[in-house]
Amino acid sequence: MTIMNYLKFFKYRDLIPRLFELFPLKDGTKRYSFSGFGKDCLSGLIVGIVALPLAMGFSIAAGGTPAQGIYTAIIAGFCISAFGGSRFQIGGPTGAFVIIIFNVILRHGMEGLIAATIISGIMLFLMGLFGLGKFIKYIPYPVTTGFTTGIGILIFSQQIKDFFGFQIENISPEFIEKWISHFKYAGTIDLITMSIGFSTLAIIIFMRKFFPRIPGAVVGVLLLTVICHFFRLPVETIGSRFGGIPQTLPQPHFTPLTWAVIVDIFPDAFSIALLAAIESLLSAVVADSMTGDKHNSNTELMAQGVGNIAAAIFGGIPATGAIARTATNIKSGATSPVSGIIHALTLVLFVLFLAPAAASIPLASLSAVLVVVSWDMSNLARFARITRTAPKSDVTVLITTCVLTILFDLTFAVEVGVVLAVFLFMRRMIEITDIKPQNDELIAELTYGDIARNKQESIKALYRKDIEIFEINGPFFFGVADMLQDLLARISKPKKIILRMRAVPAIDSTGIAALESFFLACQKRKIRLIITELRDQPARALEKYGFIKDLGENNLIETLDEAVESS
Repeated sequence: MTIMNYLKFFKYRDLIPRLFELFPLKDGTKRYSFSGFGKDCLSGLIVGIVALPLAMGFSIAAGGTPAQGIYTAIIAGFCISAFGGSRFQIGGPTGAFVIIIFNVILRHGMEGLIAATIISGIMLFLMGLFGLGKFIKYIPYPVTTGFTTGIGILIFSQQIKDFFGFQIENISPEFIEKWISHFKYAGTIDLITMSIGFSTLAIIIFMRKFFPRIPGAVVGVLLLTVICHFFRLPVETIGSRFGGIPQTLPQPHFTPLTWAVIVDIFPDAFSIALLAAIESLLSAVVADSMTGDKHNSNTELMAQGVGNIAAAIFGGIPATGAIARTATNIKSGATSPVSGIIHALTLVLFVLFLAPAAASIPLASLSAVLVVVSWDMSNLARFARITRTAPKSDVTVLITTCVLTILFDLTFAVEVGVVLAVFLFMRRMIEITDIKPQNDELIAELTYGDIARNKQESIKALYRKDIEIFEINGPFFFGVADMLQDLLARISKPKKIILRMRAVPAIDSTGIAALESFFLACQKRKIRLIITELRDQPARALEKYGFIKDLGENNLIETLDEAVESS
């Protein structure tokens, strides 16, 4: 395939990266100005500074090294901006992945995490290539809210040890056992470490309230690092635990993906891909709402796939679109994906020239940053509002997903949450859909005007015992198909049954199958079945299925009067 054909294919698929929009048109018209480049440079620099402590903190919390977090922000961040479907998306390590990464490393080691990240990247790329991006957004809101709240609570639980300086050698990854350890070792609290944590937290809150445009996390970490270094405070730092950050960029390392490895880590890879897809598209939607732009979800998923594969090859951890950094990028004046590329280059400069300074960063300060992140993720106010105002079914899904995320596993929680939401949706469909006999109701509705319009025969027919009229109200899906099956058992043996479907906006394959079974049962009892007032989607579905051909065109009638009078 030539390059032109390749580009035509991607144009047809609408998968061209947004960065390509900056290239001049065929007539020489420029679509990117020097002024826009200046704004992108400034916003990219700001986001790079903001991303630095977050990238290190998320990696440390997940069981990796601070260097892995920075490398991921550089490589994945560059790829997501360069090849993505959003003009403003900033990619890198995020809090949502912390728990998944921690558990993968615990079960399979770092090599297993890298393999899982590569496989998840391939999954993300294929999701975008085959146009699955538009379906991710249909995951129910209570499910996404439940697992993000659960993840926020888990991240908070992980920061307690470093925030207070507890002397716990081997802390359990399990939520309940972890909190038991926190209370058990409460007497080992380090007052200096705790003071640094609370000081950083206070600075972040202060900056958010009075100087919201200045990144409080950067100010807090920088200030407390200077204080700890100047006064030589005895606290654990990045240098004391990890030995600092290398001043060189990583070399590529290819992890062999044998069939046994793929089978072993596939569930974890699926979890990473699913969460990356959800969070990246959610971040892109937030960016759209802030700017009025419109992202391409499939292109974005492909870029997420490329970014994760590239990051893993260079020893990084999973990455996705970061909502907070994307919002910062927009507020800082970004105009194009170039700002995301500048953000990655800013981190490259830090690694090459300022890496030794990172060795003095106290871990308690990074823990304070992640405590704020966990608060933002959990959004307990939103969680409480949903529990107060939403239907009981949504509250059930919300709480179930949240609890399962905390106590078991994110993938399991999402799977159960989605399945539970489907069952509750079925119940809701059954509640709003019914099949009612209409003979008596139609008689009550008839007026003298009807009689004047020559409907005497129809009126007489309503009194006849050999005609039964029923109306289906609501979508005719799998959850309500049994209603039709029970219909014949409730009536005598009329010569004609009329089904009014004017209030059926849609029908699925189970509904069609139920309708077919009902038709066959009518044939056995020598009852003529007539369907009236059929709407567009049901008509197309029944025609495609072949039901209308079996029913007979003479039994598909437009109006009720014609159906009653037909012989």
